[in-house]
Amino acid sequence: MRAAAAVAATCGFPDAVSFDMGGTSTDVCLVRGGVPEPAPAHVVAGLPIRLPSLDVHTIGAGGGSVARLDPGGALVVGPESAGAEPGPACYGLGGDRATVTDADLVLGRIPAEAAFPGLGRLDAGAARAALAGAGVTAEGVVAVVDANMVQAVRVVTVARGADPRELALVAFGGAGPLHAVAVAEALGMPAVIVPPRAGVLSAVGLVCSPRQHDVVRSWSSPRDRTGLDAALAALAGEARARLGPGPEPAVETFVDCRYEGQSHELTVAAPEAFHAEHARRNGYAREDAPVEVVALRARARRDAPLDVDDLPVVDRAPVRGPQVVSEPDCTVWVPGGWRAEPGALGAWILRREGS
Repeated sequence: MRAAAAVAATCGFPDAVSFDMGGTSTDVCLVRGGVPEPAPAHVVAGLPIRLPSLDVHTIGAGGGSVARLDPGGALVVGPESAGAEPGPACYGLGGDRATVTDADLVLGRIPAEAAFPGLGRLDAGAARAALAGAGVTAEGVVAVVDANMVQAVRVVTVARGADPRELALVAFGGAGPLHAVAVAEALGMPAVIVPPRAGVLSAVGLVCSPRQHDVVRSWSSPRDRTGLDAALAALAGEARARLGPGPEPAVETFVDCRYEGQSHELTVAAPEAFHAEHARRNGYAREDAPVEVVALRARARRDAPLDVDDLPVVDRAPVRGPQVVSEPDCTVWVPGGWRAEPGALGAWILRREGS
């Protein structure tokens, strides 16, 4: 998310959605003002996890996702994956189950002569046999997995009060640039950004992620704000101290607020900002309703040096669809009606023709 946000901002899109599609899953996250959207809590396997994290939404949709017909005869793709070994049927490692990669190969989105690192040339005949054996078509598999990913992007945009028509889609991971345009087209997104070396972009994010420490304290008197500012200042000092020695960090404080009677909270900079954030996230605000403060937060962050000049730069040439572009770590599908033009850092920026 960190690397995707940096590339998007450098390309002129500080507001975007990161779209990381690999072999087993797709991870999406909203980016606002160049910053990945945080989440104060997540629900994992039905259990609430109250730890600060990024608001990443994951679905079981990747190149290795298995396609099948369910007992009712409906086409289902994922969440089961063929994994890396034996992997998709086209890998030639003994796999015989139809996957998204097999469908992409049969549709010509992966060149028939493609050779994946460590695998050699892909077996298009095995891919066709696997799809036929499962009773599914390549077109159907791609349509279903694309629809699943469109819904995932809706979860982090529309459901968060963000209009996808105002956001770029940053496509990375080995399979992300293959399916990104279909997702952007369905949601009316204006552009798709394919970073240089998109298949290994997460490695860039790992080396430039900031060192950060978060501290959270419950506020025992939700309606009483006496001493709130002093408590936030003390919490900020604690977060700064726990981060350890080094250059002066950036320190921010937040409060978790809710309307009286609500069972969920929103994290805002101050209680006075709650009404506006509630309206943005939920479409309405109850200006006359009491606002409760239930927790205080402080975050101390020391950014790692992130010089975009250090990111890998790749020479690009304009491409007009329909066309497939193979790279060592990913494959880019530019469909008809779209064009890909060089952007900052050597990224590709894909747009509809005429836009």
